[in-house]
Amino acid sequence: MQKPRDVFEIVRTVGLALPDVEAATRYDGSPVLKLGGCFMAGLATHRSAEPDTLVVRAAFEDRELLVEDAPETYYLTEYYRRWPLILVRLSSVTPEALRDLLAVSWRLTGAKMRRRAAYAGRASVSRRSR
Repeated sequence: MQKPRDVFEIVRTVGLALPDVEAATRYDGSPVLKLGGCFMAGLATHRSAEPDTLVVRAAFEDRELLVEDAPETYYLTEYYRRWPLILVRLSSVTPEALRDLLAVSWRLTGAKMRRRAAYAGRASVSRRSR
């Protein structure tokens, strides 16, 4: 019996080349990449997404440009529109574009981690000062 092809393998390979990125699985078993425990990229699992679609962190202002520039590769559904994410058809994305997407996602995820850590630090200081 032949093992099904792993559409996430190239994403995993490119993502793990970035500092401190780890491969993990979500609660439903689908593969994701994380940075410091924060979501960076993964296979889209919502029914509104097409099969073999990557969901990756992206700035709101950038994703509209991506969809406009290459609608055969990038898209959004109403479900994903509310978050800073972009949907990527893995069958259409070039290796160079995938590297760029994951590098941007890595940078955005790192910034989110720093904001979260700063907020946690302020919260713990305010609790101690009571």
